[in-house]
Amino acid sequence: MNELVGRKALITGGTQGIGGAISVAAAEAGADVLIIGLRRDPAAEETLARCRSFGVKAELILCDLSREPNTYVDELITQIDSLMPGIDLLVNNAGTYIDVPFLEMDYDRYVTTMNLNVTAGYFLTQAIARRWVAEKVGGRVVFTGSINGLLSEQNHTAYDTSKGAVAALVRSLCVSLAPHGIRVNAMAPGLIRTPLTDGAISDDKMRKWMELHTPNGRVPEPQVCAPPVIFLLSDAAEHIHGQTLYVDGGISAWQQPDVPA
Repeated sequence: MNELVGRKALITGGTQGIGGAISVAAAEAGADVLIIGLRRDPAAEETLARCRSFGVKAELILCDLSREPNTYVDELITQIDSLMPGIDLLVNNAGTYIDVPFLEMDYDRYVTTMNLNVTAGYFLTQAIARRWVAEKVGGRVVFTGSINGLLSEQNHTAYDTSKGAVAALVRSLCVSLAPHGIRVNAMAPGLIRTPLTDGAISDDKMRKWMELHTPNGRVPEPQVCAPPVIFLLSDAAEHIHGQTLYVDGGISAWQQPDVPA
C-alpha cells in the first residue's frame, strides 16, 4: 500500500476504534499522520507506535472537540502548523453517541453530541479549506458518518440527527469545495466492534440480533472501515465527490431480515 506517500493526514478521534484503524492504515499507505485525541493513554500510544512502525511521522494533539469550536479552532490550527505543516488530508472521525430516550434527552447532552459529531468537523474543515483554497491545494476530506444517518434507531435521536447532518454536510461541502479541487466524502459504518459499542456487543442477545439484521451476518472489527477511507483519500477516487460509502455489511440494502428457522 503506497496510495498516500508524500501526504500529510489529520485524523480526529484517531487514537482508537475506527479512528485508530484509519490512522494506522493511513500510515501504512505512506502518509504522515497527525492525530487529534482526547487523552494520551495506552491506546493512543499504541496507535502512534503502530503508525511510526511504517517509517512515517506520527504525532498527537490533545483537544476536546465537544466544546464550542470558537473556543479552540484557532489554537488548534496553530498546533497543527507547529507539529505538521502542510496537511492535505483531513478525516473528521471524532464522534460519540448517547443512548437516551427522546423524552428524557436534555439540551447539554444533545449539544455535546452535535458539537462532536458535526460542528467540530464543519469548522475544522472550514479553517483548513480556507488555506487550501488560498494556496491552491487539492485537499481531500472524509467524514465518518453512520448507517444511523439513513436508518433510525430507538433512543438515539441526537446521534441519528447528527449523522443525518453529516451526510447532508458532505453533499453541501462538495458543492462548495469541488470547484476548488477539494474532494469531500464520507464513510458510513454499520455496527462495528469499538470501545463505544462494547456494552451492546458484549450482550449475547444483542449481538445475535445485530448479526441477524446484517445480510453478511457480521459485526466486524474497526479495521474493515479503514480501506474505504484510504480509497476515498487516494487518487483512485479522483472523480468521487459528495458521496457516502456505506460499510455496513448490507444493512442499508435490506428491508427486513428473514424469520429465523
